[in-house]
Amino acid sequence: MPAARPRQADATPTPRKATPRPRARPAAAPAGGVPFVQAVDASFLESLLGYNARRAALAVIDVFLQRMAAYGLRPVDFSVLSLVVHNPGITSRQLCTTLGILPPNLVNLVASLQERGLIDRLPHPRDGRATGLHPTAAATKLMQKAERTAADLEADVAARLAPGEVATLLRLLRKLYAGD
Repeated sequence: MPAARPRQADATPTPRKATPRPRARPAAAPAGGVPFVQAVDASFLESLLGYNARRAALAVIDVFLQRMAAYGLRPVDFSVLSLVVHNPGITSRQLCTTLGILPPNLVNLVASLQERGLIDRLPHPRDGRATGLHPTAAATKLMQKAERTAADLEADVAARLAPGEVATLLRLLRKLYAGD
């Protein structure tokens, strides 16, 4: 008799309950068979900050990617271009510091945005060694639309939370990555 095939877990995530769930236990193996799991115990993972932060980020990023596809922007492109549009003349070093990007990773990104006609590099007025990054008119127009789309996405996501929870969540997330 062939061994019983493991049941597949339901791929739809379920919201975490306020009370701890009992640990799932493997079902008793049928005579001569392999045990299988009826309910997945993810309680340890769900107790981890990193796991929850990553799950939340993935949920938002998936929708972000769909909505930004019309503009040809990935999350990192959007972030860099937003900073350049709001801070004309920003240097690569300032971008790296603000976004936590390593300089070698930024070089190709800036080159790509420049090739798309979205960024101009101009000499820095005070530091002859530095180059300021400036948005083109096309970048400004693109980011007006893309930022409006991002704001709509944020409103959709924020609708899942109570008004005060959004501000609290943002404050706590910044505290984690900025050390504030």
